[in-house]
Amino acid sequence: MLKKGPAKKVTIFINEDTQHHMSALHDSIMNFLIHKGVAGATATRAFSGFGSHQLLHTPKIEVLAQHLPIRIEFVDTPEKVDEVLPTLYEMVSDGLIEVQDTTVVKMARKGARAEPAAPHERRSGPAKLLRVFLGEADKWHDAPLYDAIVKKLLMMDIAGATVYRGILGYGAKGHQHKASFLHPTRDLPIMISVIDSADKIVQAAEAIESMIEDGLIVISEAEIVRLVRSAQPVEATDAARHTS
Repeated sequence: MLKKGPAKKVTIFINEDTQHHMSALHDSIMNFLIHKGVAGATATRAFSGFGSHQLLHTPKIEVLAQHLPIRIEFVDTPEKVDEVLPTLYEMVSDGLIEVQDTTVVKMARKGARAEPAAPHERRSGPAKLLRVFLGEADKWHDAPLYDAIVKKLLMMDIAGATVYRGILGYGAKGHQHKASFLHPTRDLPIMISVIDSADKIVQAAEAIESMIEDGLIVISEAEIVRLVRSAQPVEATDAARHTS
């Protein structure tokens, strides 16, 4: 099953009229990929193109319209690509096969059947607690900085993050941040709390540091003690309550 992380992208360039065992080659390739359990594949028909024959295929010329290029592309694990590549190599007698290293950032399947709940187990052990202090008005590419940080942490597979909004505070500059009648949400203090393993926290801190212009990042030791369901990550929201 395709998961987030390193993967291979395969792109196949063939002509629409190329045959394989009395069937269109692109149909044969797609059926083969389905049979082998490839995560997914897409075949697209190009508007025009040319290859090693140096002949331009275009729908403007009727006799060449049936020769339009077909592009088949799929992404899967390196093991799965190694499994299907020899057969694809044999099938494509006139065309091009390209394989590239890639990274799966997200793999989601709508309507997937939920796995049965696993039994609870007690987890405990050392961890790191990361706290980020910034202002509510701070921006990152015209978006709220705290929102951008949380989205970044989510992409990094950090176990969880909690955003706290203060009602009063001041920082290194000595400016007091508070809600007032005229400006109820002008620039209130924001704290983001994150807890995870030591190496994940280091990665998170480095990413956040590149996003913050004026703020504070604090890392401290923590101890996780929580009852969780098996094979599920520890959430920062609950873990932070045990360490704050």
